[in-house]
Amino acid sequence: MEKKMLRIGEINYLNCTPLFTSLRSNFQDSDYSFVTGSPSELNAKLRSGELDICPSSSVEYAQNPDLYLILPDLSISSKGPVRSVLLFSRLPIASLDGVSIGLTGESETSVILLKIILSLKYSFANSYYKVEASGHNLPSNHDALLLIGDKALSEASKGNDGHVYDLGELWYEFTGLPFVFALWLLREDAVSNSAAAAHLLHARLVSSKHIALESFAAIAATLKQNIWTNSSFLIKYWNVISYDLTNEHIEGLKLFYRYAAECGFIESEPHLRIFEKRICHEQSL
Repeated sequence: MEKKMLRIGEINYLNCTPLFTSLRSNFQDSDYSFVTGSPSELNAKLRSGELDICPSSSVEYAQNPDLYLILPDLSISSKGPVRSVLLFSRLPIASLDGVSIGLTGESETSVILLKIILSLKYSFANSYYKVEASGHNLPSNHDALLLIGDKALSEASKGNDGHVYDLGELWYEFTGLPFVFALWLLREDAVSNSAAAAHLLHARLVSSKHIALESFAAIAATLKQNIWTNSSFLIKYWNVISYDLTNEHIEGLKLFYRYAAECGFIESEPHLRIFEKRICHEQSL
């Protein structure tokens, strides 16, 4: 059966590095193309049909559930601290009621998570404003600032004065459930056009995940290090991330959607449409 070219979105954050490195190393395929970008950039490309599949913001699915199927067994999640979704604050969190908080624009999921935590866990009323995630000493220029991804990791490594709060940890303290930051979303029209290729890619992604989980040290050794990372840092970081999508993850995702709908951040709690996986034998596809 002829395979169709699949366009894969690749978030250019370190939390995605293990799986994509493993996929490229173990399943090279000229029928895939990779498009890199930030979560918000790739969400937009997936939504518009410029991509077929991508690890995408959980909120992207909630806002457009009819476009996508959720790939089983895959996510970017945390059960406790995630280390790369951080609120930097001059004040302790108990004193943030009424404070205006800066937000970077890379991930709507993390923004909504912060708003849920401050509103429901702490009963605060805050205002928010957009900040460009560039330049030096970002946290020191704001009373409170949310950073995500590599920028959050970099800023936290500096040991700046003030308070730093991990949103994955705050969510787990509040709910006792994992938080699913990103789902692997597949456009439903890509399944219609390339069903065999979609099933094969899903099988390869799951295999790549399992290989990556056993290969963090080897993957870290292949990367060009910068001033705030080293192999030990990367291995510890990757080990706090959950790349699975278990029933417990699903419960955490549903609760996030319920809270987001109750607070008016999404229109309604979406029904979860899961891609029906099947066993793939590559030589027959």
